[in-house]
Amino acid sequence: MQLNIERMIRIFLFTVSMIYLSIGSLAQKQPIELGEVHWLRDYDQALQQSAASKKPVLILFQEIPGCSTCQRFGKEVMSQPLLVEAIEQFFVPLAIYNNRQGKDAEVLRMFQEPAWNNPVVRIVDQEGRNLTGRVSGNYTPGAVVNAMVEVLQRSKVHLPGYLQLLQEELSASTPATKTYQMYCFWSGEKLFGGTAGVLQTRAGFQQGHEVVQVTYDPGQLSEKALDRVAQSGSCSTVVGGSFRDDREPKYYLTHSEYRFIPMSELQASRVNSLLGSGKDPREWLSPQQLRWLQDIQAHPRNNRKSWVQQDLQEGWKTMRKADL
Repeated sequence: MQLNIERMIRIFLFTVSMIYLSIGSLAQKQPIELGEVHWLRDYDQALQQSAASKKPVLILFQEIPGCSTCQRFGKEVMSQPLLVEAIEQFFVPLAIYNNRQGKDAEVLRMFQEPAWNNPVVRIVDQEGRNLTGRVSGNYTPGAVVNAMVEVLQRSKVHLPGYLQLLQEELSASTPATKTYQMYCFWSGEKLFGGTAGVLQTRAGFQQGHEVVQVTYDPGQLSEKALDRVAQSGSCSTVVGGSFRDDREPKYYLTHSEYRFIPMSELQASRVNSLLGSGKDPREWLSPQQLRWLQDIQAHPRNNRKSWVQQDLQEGWKTMRKADL
């Protein structure tokens, strides 16, 4: 009888502890509308941190729980890994719910922001003064990163390579694609991947030839200028036929320790080009990516997944789990 009572008590305590842990886990789970950024929730605290760190405050006015636009903004904008890292590196992130009473409503009135509205981003100084225009109506990562870069440049803050590439990639208006034939598509990717205005390179086959499919931003690089780059590498235009990817994309990157680092398409193209030219590509990596690179160099693992097997967000989540 005594043993049964003790067993029941242990089961009860175990059950209670599991419920407690589950409640704690749920309490810590961030609303989907806020993405992956670690936000403060108190305006005065954000201004104090801004004064101490000399960093501007990036305010997200967001409806929580929110509409499909608000949720999409959290998933597609505030979860873009490199954008999240840049926000947390250069700004004090603050989330204000636009459908709550209390302090949230007070801040809303202070900035004359409408309640129950789609996402709005403001960047302010330590006294709450606007440092750039209000970001609203454009719910893309590019709109947010452009505002961030504008504020940092006005403040004479040095823009790291990863943030420059992020703006270049996210701000491309209407990317165009063109395919070139050459004697070696690995050399072609090296050539085009280091060209400003090129957003992505893909090595493959078309009409029985080795080719490189180049995606570029016509706003930064004209087709004629791209053709001149191609001519410098003895590449000719390919018209017609279906494109088939090579099994070893970004050859120089795929055969290096950098293949385990989650990267954006533009980062991967630049890093691959530099590696193929025997140069150091670390200038294009973020602080988090550099930390992962150091860990990989210090502790090689055969079970790591290459970046080519996952998109940026999935690869980032995998690496973060490995850190834990």
